[in-house]
Amino acid sequence: MSTVVYEQREVRRARYAVAAVFAVHGAVTGSFATRVPWIQDHAGVSAGQLGLALAFPALGASLAMPLAGSVSHRFGARTALRALLALWTLALVLPALAPNLLTLCLALFVYGATAGMSDVAMNALGVEIENRLDKSIMSGLHGMWSAGALVGSAAGTLAAHLGADARLHHGLAATVLTVAGLVACTWVLDLQPAEDEDPPPRFALPPRSAVLIGAVGFCAVFAEGASLDWSAVYLRDELDSSAGLAAACTTGFTLTMAVARLAGDKVVDRFGAVRTVRVSGVLASLGGLLVVVGGHPAVAMTGFALMGLGIAVVVPLCFAAAGRAGSNPSLAIAGVATITYTSGLVAPSAIGGLAEATSLVVSFGLVTALACCLVVFARVLRAGNRDRPKISPPSAAVPDRRS
Repeated sequence: MSTVVYEQREVRRARYAVAAVFAVHGAVTGSFATRVPWIQDHAGVSAGQLGLALAFPALGASLAMPLAGSVSHRFGARTALRALLALWTLALVLPALAPNLLTLCLALFVYGATAGMSDVAMNALGVEIENRLDKSIMSGLHGMWSAGALVGSAAGTLAAHLGADARLHHGLAATVLTVAGLVACTWVLDLQPAEDEDPPPRFALPPRSAVLIGAVGFCAVFAEGASLDWSAVYLRDELDSSAGLAAACTTGFTLTMAVARLAGDKVVDRFGAVRTVRVSGVLASLGGLLVVVGGHPAVAMTGFALMGLGIAVVVPLCFAAAGRAGSNPSLAIAGVATITYTSGLVAPSAIGGLAEATSLVVSFGLVTALACCLVVFARVLRAGNRDRPKISPPSAAVPDRRS
């Protein structure tokens, strides 16, 4: 067997392994999101206090993400991802244990810090594999994240319907997902820094190439975070839905995101990144409008599903664009990740604070306005992504480029 064939086979195997890692990462988020109402009641916090607490995952992520590059540089990509992913899956148990606002904020800070570092590590490996294969795979990888979130939220929906204690539910989920993540990491690429390569800075401002790309991601992540964290609360509090139906709304949102992302690579290759994001912004805006004016659980659930469909491919395209923009892809990826997680920092507190002052209906009016921005600013992704349909099959793998 030639060396080239062996390396291509190794890269293909690593692609499936990273896809499994994305699925595990998403399952943690889905498991958490469906039990937010239970966690709110257990901690005894109001909507505004919950909004404050839900800002702490993004705060922890934003502060910890710059450390991911240093960890990967010191220990290698495989070992770093294995450790960071395990910390993230185990952190799932913490929020449900919190008895009050202070402990909930601390638990969510740790939860977010481990989420952010593992997120950067797995996306960097995903971009590296995409570069070696010379074809779009990032949407599919994020589709696996959404598929994992769907499985996690489906299990959470069942647990909520049965009235299960979230501490027991999350303890069991964390155990299963930790084992699955450790197994998947066995086959990811084991990238090692060159002997003469300087370690990355622990903290650095996002490069200019990442700022505009990150702004597009900011709008999408705001809508995603608002829907994941608040859709169940919205149906329960605004539309007087049952706990099971409220949790099912989150499941519907993650389902449409998973389907759109899994099909996203072919859509992007066919229509281009800019056109895809513009149409996506229209769908997300329509979904937000249905949530705001619907006034019925079925209409609101349809709206959340459309928002999931609309924003699904935006963040994967932002990471792919960052990986091809500028002279330092790794720094650009971290920059885009930091900006998008900042959106996650702003979204929960903005939704909760605005809901406290007015209502959740007004809060999702803000989400709808940001979804409209995707239509306007989609063009900034043109430089970083392939924006024309492919006429011929992709060529052989491109030369190795560390991410």
